[in-house]
Amino acid sequence: MSLLAERRESAPRWMKDVANLTTRGYALGTSASRPGPDFLVVGTKRGGTTSLYNYLQQHPSLLGLFPQPRGRKSTDHFFASGGRSERWYRSHFHTEAYRARVARREGERPLGGEASPYYLWDPRIVHRVHAAYPQVKAIALVRDPVERAWSHYQERTENGVEPLGFAEALAAEEARTAGELERMLADPGYHSTAHDWYTYRARGIYLPQLRNWLSVFPAEQLLVLRSEDMYDDVQAVFDRICAFLGVREYALPDVRPRNASRTKSSVPQPCRRELAEFFEPHNRALEEFLGRDLGWTTPGSLR
Repeated sequence: MSLLAERRESAPRWMKDVANLTTRGYALGTSASRPGPDFLVVGTKRGGTTSLYNYLQQHPSLLGLFPQPRGRKSTDHFFASGGRSERWYRSHFHTEAYRARVARREGERPLGGEASPYYLWDPRIVHRVHAAYPQVKAIALVRDPVERAWSHYQERTENGVEPLGFAEALAAEEARTAGELERMLADPGYHSTAHDWYTYRARGIYLPQLRNWLSVFPAEQLLVLRSEDMYDDVQAVFDRICAFLGVREYALPDVRPRNASRTKSSVPQPCRRELAEFFEPHNRALEEFLGRDLGWTTPGSLR
């Protein structure tokens, strides 16, 4: 957290409210001069999107949301903005005048973007993104779905919205989410918390999600990364992202992970084996699609 952000966090509530109203009013008033996103980090949930977005913001030519000291990662515009306008959305990005100053300083045009792990998961969102910003580039992180499911469950538990044990929650997933996708597809304005919160298993089937994105955007506008590769060598993966986005490489000063689960424990058995067996054919299809070995949990690796 920057010094400015630390000072803001320690300010009284009334002062924060005044600052928010002032900056929101200014941003909305100058929205016409604010282009939309150049890039989106679209998922997956518990795949490292928060860490990645923090790495991106360290690059002098990659801009976060306005005002940057607030450190906000997402507007959730494409599913939870309550029908707010494109003017409202663009107000969260930096002005052309500010970008021009950064370009003079850095010698390259800066890019702006946001990150939301729900953008990949909700099948309606890619169409909304393309309709408004067909030039946008997307970055998707995919993580071992066995570990992802457990991390997702831990987060729901820590947030106080998951009363069930892990095995019970996995068993209840189908009933909890029954009919939700159909309702979402029938009602463009409907946001399903069950589809967001309790899809521990379904959300780890990545290939249909990637194909849905690629049904709208060309392959050169989607970069798929393995989360484990990012945490093994943050700088190497960050260099790939710089090449994908078209900005110069930059040595990251801080490669610490962010938003990691506070509970560090391995996936409990027998859920680990059950999930490994469930995901095995889906992971194999994804490996064939990506043309690489993903090295994730398999039933054979548990023997």
